[in-house]
Amino acid sequence: MAGAVLGDTAGVAPGYRLSLTYSTLSFSSEGEYLFDTRNRDDSFFYSWTELSWSPAGWFRTGVVGQRTRVYKTELDVQRGLLAGFTYGSWDLTVYLFNPDRNDRTLVVSLGAGF
Repeated sequence: MAGAVLGDTAGVAPGYRLSLTYSTLSFSSEGEYLFDTRNRDDSFFYSWTELSWSPAGWFRTGVVGQRTRVYKTELDVQRGLLAGFTYGSWDLTVYLFNPDRNDRTLVVSLGAGF
């Protein structure tokens, strides 16, 4: 993957996407490196990685981790838990980052396939 970044930050962002599934286990990771063309010190690496188990076709649970410079905590890597639900072509996933800390973050993702 590759992208262009325009706005307060300008640059190019090559990336990757990896997905492996075996039986009820699934691993996925995607990331990118932003090469800031205005200020080299503002370049950074971002990634999102999930490991999940699907005991039923409509439900999955697992662990998630992300690394990003944008999230403003002293942690470089955010880690957490996930629970996902599928109904027809709809997919709802709830992520809870840093569940053991005061700066917990809840992320909800809703997607539809077509």
